[in-house]
Amino acid sequence: MSAPVTGAASRAVAGRAVPPGLRPAMDDERLARAAWSRLAEPGDAAAAALVGEVGAALALEAVVTGRGPARWHSRLEDVDPVADLAAARAVGARLVVPGDEEWPATLEDLAHAAAGDGRPLGVPACLWVRGPLRLDAVAARSAALVGSRAATGYGEHVTAELAAGLADRGWAVVSGGAYGIDAAAHRAALAVGGASVAVLACGVDRSYPSGNAALLARLAREGAVLSEVPPGSTPTRWRFLERNRLIAALTGGTVVVEATWRSGALSTADRAERLLRPVGAVPGPVTSPASAGCHRLLRERGAVCVTGPDEVAELLGRVGEVHAAPPPQEVRPFDGLSAEELRVAESLPLRGTASTGRLVRDAGLDEGCVRAVLGRLELAGLAARDEAGWRLARRP
Repeated sequence: MSAPVTGAASRAVAGRAVPPGLRPAMDDERLARAAWSRLAEPGDAAAAALVGEVGAALALEAVVTGRGPARWHSRLEDVDPVADLAAARAVGARLVVPGDEEWPATLEDLAHAAAGDGRPLGVPACLWVRGPLRLDAVAARSAALVGSRAATGYGEHVTAELAAGLADRGWAVVSGGAYGIDAAAHRAALAVGGASVAVLACGVDRSYPSGNAALLARLAREGAVLSEVPPGSTPTRWRFLERNRLIAALTGGTVVVEATWRSGALSTADRAERLLRPVGAVPGPVTSPASAGCHRLLRERGAVCVTGPDEVAELLGRVGEVHAAPPPQEVRPFDGLSAEELRVAESLPLRGTASTGRLVRDAGLDEGCVRAVLGRLELAGLAARDEAGWRLARRP
């Protein structure tokens, strides 16, 4: 015999059997949100709108009683949020829902932005999180570094420089835990003792890709790994694409380090742009297909060119908070000379000497001007005089 149900759950029965795993969730908003993370796919705008309008528990009751859309009915028998929470606890994971202190408020921006096809991006019902980092702290000061899985040595080198530099400046580095640029960003941030977060397209109890298992385990110990799908969920192409919207929304802006013409990393930049977050791109060799996507962002989408961590911090930080230092300039002996001083200095011979008259002719200036300029150049250590005439001298 089925166990009795009470409250909203009892109202939900109304002649329709309630799947055992759903009974507790129909009277508990937190469990209901965990249930929705399995019931609806990531980025399901209809589910996000329904949950946002009436709450997760009432939305779940509507689906169970047949008063809600039929699109989710086929998954009802497989939904068991209590079991999912037990699986999460088994790997040291926790459930974070809207209203928790840790919930990153920046994710709420997803409710007000739409993809290119007009579909709302959708706020996730909840997040499953492993690791000591608090998500609200991450969202307050973080940068997304994304790019191609098939990264070049150039791309990985630049990524490591950016990630380590940002981590040293107190920024959390967020990426997708994949091969290539993602892995380089995570490793570099962790190497300098910084904070790093991987947003996954599968359950937080899975290591995908398997080749990054050690890296993901370290992130779970020292940083954080998170997902909007429950433990045990497998990655799919759709989930990877929807995962990108979370990376964009969780952070203060996105930098694409290296990407091909149709790289998935460009979708993260697109979502960031739609969320009114700044987007940066690292230029690469014009002959490299691995940088074609970055050049596309710079040329067609108005991305900001960034070449170092100072420039990324300046792009993503508060106005006036960071000013990127100008690159070092080569200092040359004739720098800072006036036009007349430059003409006389360039007329001075490197070997031998020249008379004042010859310098007048070579510089094309009158004699009084040349004599005055020679005096200033001598004081500056650029001109030397002996009995035979004038010559170019080394700067002291």
